[in-house]
Amino acid sequence: MDRLRGWPATLNEGPVGLRPLRLGDVRVWRETRLRNADWLRPWEPSNPETPLFRTGLGPYISMVGTLRREARQGLALPWVMTYNGRFAGQLTVGAIVWGSARSAQVGYWIDGAVAGNGVTPTALAMAVDHCFFTTGLHRLEANIRPENQASRRVVEKLGFREEGIRRRQLHIDGAWRDHICYALTVEDVPGGLLVQWRRARESAAHGGSSVEEV
Repeated sequence: MDRLRGWPATLNEGPVGLRPLRLGDVRVWRETRLRNADWLRPWEPSNPETPLFRTGLGPYISMVGTLRREARQGLALPWVMTYNGRFAGQLTVGAIVWGSARSAQVGYWIDGAVAGNGVTPTALAMAVDHCFFTTGLHRLEANIRPENQASRRVVEKLGFREEGIRRRQLHIDGAWRDHICYALTVEDVPGGLLVQWRRARESAAHGGSSVEEV
């Protein structure tokens, strides 16, 4: 079935990796989320009726079960980001629509302790290439709060187009928040996004324009 092409998948680029989310990640996921609560709270989707950060394991188990089911149905690609082999955050391609759209939305969060090492843009570049050239998607969107400068830098440095404001799109940190829609299609990266990202980093390393690492 084309919808399931390329999943499960483990991808690597230097010290940065993507691998499927597992039930066994529960303790490190919980510890990382609690330690990063203040770092993540302003940007994380929340349910208007329930708190975002809980101490129990039930929410994680429920989330993994939902994402695994969606992956089997061809509706999501739920990855863990790793750095030097250790848990560093999540990157999920979700809300996949097939048929004539072949589109999806991507979301991510990273442990503040490893931010600044290029983990997120490298992981996102790998995910984009996998979605376009293996899974068969045509368009990916990332919707980001205007105030989230770090996350906006990730997609902007990778060449995502800004396509306008989505008013009060998601419930974030206690209220309905506006988001900027960024997007890429497969035509935008004919040689692959990871190749472009490598070149940008190499240029910066050799005295070209600076590339901020996130």
